[in-house]
Order: sequence, then C-alpha cells, then structure tokens
Amino acid sequence: MPSGTAFLILVGVGIEISLMFPVVALTMCKLLPEDPRANILGINNRIFFALVNAGLISFIEIFLAKTPTFIWVYPWWGALPVFITVYIPFFLAAFYAYDWPPRRGAIFIGALFALDALMLVVFAGILHWI
Repeated sequence: MPSGTAFLILVGVGIEISLMFPVVALTMCKLLPEDPRANILGINNRIFFALVNAGLISFIEIFLAKTPTFIWVYPWWGALPVFITVYIPFFLAAFYAYDWPPRRGAIFIGALFALDALMLVVFAGILHWI
C-alpha cells in the first residue's frame, strides 16, 4: 500500500492522463459516425459509444489493477466508480465537443481549465490537502 505523500498518486496518474486520454479521445472521435443524430439500438450514437468505450476501458483497468504498477489506493475505488465518474463524462464531453462549433469548444475547454485552477487553489492553497 503506498504511503508518504499525496503526490505519489500523481506519478501514475500523470503518465496515464498525459498519454491515454488525449490519444483515446482523438481516436474514438474519428471513429464516430458522421451524423451526430443517428441512433444505434435506439440510443443516440454519441451516448452509445460513450457507454461502450467507458465500459471497455473500465474493464481493461480491472486487469491493470492486478499488476503491481497500477494501484487503486482506496478500497471503494474500482472499475464501477471509474466507469461512472471518470470515463462516461470523459467520453460524453469528448464526443459532444467534437460536434460543437470551435467557439463553443473553446469556451468549454476554458471552463474546464478555470475549474481545474479553482480546485488547485482550494485543495492546495486553502485546504493544504496536496
């Protein structure tokens, strides 16, 4: 079990986020059907592919967590919480942003940056959690 510093988790997370998320988002967006309103099994294709991709990557994380290099620190954190709180919102944001006009996409990315900056100030500057 890791211990010692709050930054320890950032070692693995930094590599994963830096390499996996941008590549997966770009790749999966390029594989989407051209019509954003098309349905698959009665579900909007953007939502369908977000759920399928989130499930696939969450399933892969189950196997990664069995290696000594990938650690879920908290006992309650696992494939289902990752599926719901990380991958579904990630793929939905990537897929819908792909269809937006550039200005709306820039506003969305700017809002995410502002939220990240605010959380850094709160958690590092005010609460001293990191």
